[in-house]
Amino acid sequence: IWGFQFSQSMRFAIEEINNSTDLLPGMSLGYKMYDTCSSIAKSVKVALALANDDVVSATEAPCNRLAQVQAIVGETSSSPCLAIATVIGPFHIPQISPFATCACLSDKTKYPSFLRTIPSDYYQSRALAQLVKHFGWTWVGAIRSNNDYGNNGMAIFTETAQQLGICLEYSVSFFRTDPPNKIQKIMEIIKLSTSKVIVAFLSSLDMDVLIYKLSLHNLSGYQWVGSEAWVFDSHNAEKDHQHILDGTIGLSIPKVHVSGMREFIIDVKPLTLLGNETITEFWETLFNCKFNQSNSSAENLTKCSGDEDLSGLQHSFTDMSLMPIFNDVYKGVYAVAHALHNILGCNKTCNLKVTLDPFTILQHIKKIHFKTKEGEEVYFNENGDPPAKYEIINWQPTGNGVVDFVTVGLYDASLPADKQLIMFFMQVPVSVCSEKCPPGTRKVLQKGKPVCCYDCLRCAEGEINSITCVRCQPEFWSNERRDACVKKEAEFLSFEEIMGALLTAASLFGTCMTAVVAFIFFRYRKTPIVRANNSELSFLLLFSLTLCFLCSLTFIGRPSEWSCMLRHTAFGITFVLCISCVLGKTMVVLMAFRASLPGSNVMKWFGPTQQRLSVLAFTLIQVVICILWLTISPPFPFKNLKEIKDKIILECALGSTVGFWAVLGYIGLLASFCFILAFLARKLPDNFNEAKFITFSMLIFCAVWITFIPAYVSSPGKFSVAVEIFAILASSFGLLICIFIPKCYIILLKPEKNTKSNVMGRGAQKYSEHL
Repeated sequence: IWGFQFSQSMRFAIEEINNSTDLLPGMSLGYKMYDTCSSIAKSVKVALALANDDVVSATEAPCNRLAQVQAIVGETSSSPCLAIATVIGPFHIPQISPFATCACLSDKTKYPSFLRTIPSDYYQSRALAQLVKHFGWTWVGAIRSNNDYGNNGMAIFTETAQQLGICLEYSVSFFRTDPPNKIQKIMEIIKLSTSKVIVAFLSSLDMDVLIYKLSLHNLSGYQWVGSEAWVFDSHNAEKDHQHILDGTIGLSIPKVHVSGMREFIIDVKPLTLLGNETITEFWETLFNCKFNQSNSSAENLTKCSGDEDLSGLQHSFTDMSLMPIFNDVYKGVYAVAHALHNILGCNKTCNLKVTLDPFTILQHIKKIHFKTKEGEEVYFNENGDPPAKYEIINWQPTGNGVVDFVTVGLYDASLPADKQLIMFFMQVPVSVCSEKCPPGTRKVLQKGKPVCCYDCLRCAEGEINSITCVRCQPEFWSNERRDACVKKEAEFLSFEEIMGALLTAASLFGTCMTAVVAFIFFRYRKTPIVRANNSELSFLLLFSLTLCFLCSLTFIGRPSEWSCMLRHTAFGITFVLCISCVLGKTMVVLMAFRASLPGSNVMKWFGPTQQRLSVLAFTLIQVVICILWLTISPPFPFKNLKEIKDKIILECALGSTVGFWAVLGYIGLLASFCFILAFLARKLPDNFNEAKFITFSMLIFCAVWITFIPAYVSSPGKFSVAVEIFAILASSFGLLICIFIPKCYIILLKPEKNTKSNVMGRGAQKYSEHL
């Protein structure tokens, strides 16, 4: 049926040209038509017949004379075309095929005289791969015709698919004459596969057989992607009784309407063609009748009149779904006509004296560029191929069970790569070996499987992406979904948080408490208990304790260059001033009572002036240490990115660790010396207990700072700052409570004990004289 339709479309083009006054005026085209029955051997035989102008090709005489035929339009499939092109190539006879798409035919070194009016499979295969990629199908199966068309087309598709990241679970070849066991094996492969998309690069005849086999095995539920050889063929759709191929998507030659062609094709008059066996058999089969001259052996058939009407008949012959291919035949004939028109210099008439030869005609065909009456451009590139344009067709079943071929997209190879495929909206089925990794995970290939098969592992903390996990920048961290890097939270001890607020409150409470004690001591400065405790050193000690409480506030808040330098130096100097005052009081107590011994004159060497100078000297040493520290390598604000992985710890780097430990070491040295002296003076006579209180205060001080060191080293982030503040406050409260609170208790609640006789005994009188 198809062959007859093709021949009719060719006759239509030839007769249209012969009746034209514009193209080849005064000249008629002749033709010979052969049915090769898709046989390669018969195609070669016909080619030789055309080359030698024989009815039956010569099998013995050499082909050594000029070809009698000037051009060949055909064949309709790739393998016969390869055979014909190989045979007639040395004769330079132009061969224009309307349906042979194998990319191999573009090789001009092997097939120099071959041209075609249908795009090469080089473009179709790449278009199919892009179509599959467009829908996100990365895990597909493939089946192809086991001939030049299928093998070459699938090879290009496979190569392009790999480049686009598409994996083939299987790729099998199929031919309609394959033995049953091979076909059964193909059915089993499809059944056992996990891919839900099948790319079918098949001829229409092979697809016809495959549909029947798929129906027998009830292999439904697959998304089929087809090549142009069968996707737009209504005959294949009619064979799919079980609707296995519903939803098929594939490529087709663009639809076209050639005015007058349909009417010409079906306007067959067998009475004028009774010498043609093909027409006779076709007519008798179509109308179930018999001509008188027929060789048919069938009996009891009505007589064919030859006037039967084809126009109202529902038959595949009257179905014009293959009109795009008929149009390719039409364009092929017109290409030859335009070449002849140019060679013969036709204007109103043609120069019939020009000698025609196939080689000259071939050269002119390659150069032609014209428009058909429908406005379609016709030309060939350097490989003899036309422009590659396809429609993307979707099989959509209708209510009455008939499949409707709906155009859902376009493909134009002449456009830039990212604009070649244009898709209209349609619902997309899924076919992947592994689902796309969600954000925040990475692909890990499954051992022994293609790259499309993988597991998704969650990215490690601090990493993002969905292919290969990428570590965030140092100051960023992955969010909970691991799909984006977000800036790390800055962590420092702030006034707003609970811990910072509590420490601030404790610092201010200590400051207020010290101020109250200072007020009490100033209010009762003339009482014996205040005078007996060296009021000058007491007020200086209260001043230094106030600074100790307040310096803890410099450790709270966002670290800056100035706050980092201030916090450590202020802490070191104020605490040395504080300990120096306590040490001065301790030395005065100890020397005073040693001076009570007969003949002792030690107190003249440690009077008020010496006491002030000792406090100043001890403090100046710490000041020098701090100045050296700040000069050589001062503390500075630092972003600690390693302590806590998802946070930035804003802290003050020490700059010089030697300077920091020198400051602490000096404070510890003075505190230890003070504790030893106070311990030696703990058993003073009578009721004077100053040395005992100093001993307790220094014991608390030393205990706090000894435990501070391991706690400070082991505490992370802002907690190390909190530990340091706690140590400052605890030691300050220890000094304030142990040294001053007992005296405030006597001043306020036990005033009867605040007398000179009760406060100082025999040994204390000598002490008071030097205060």
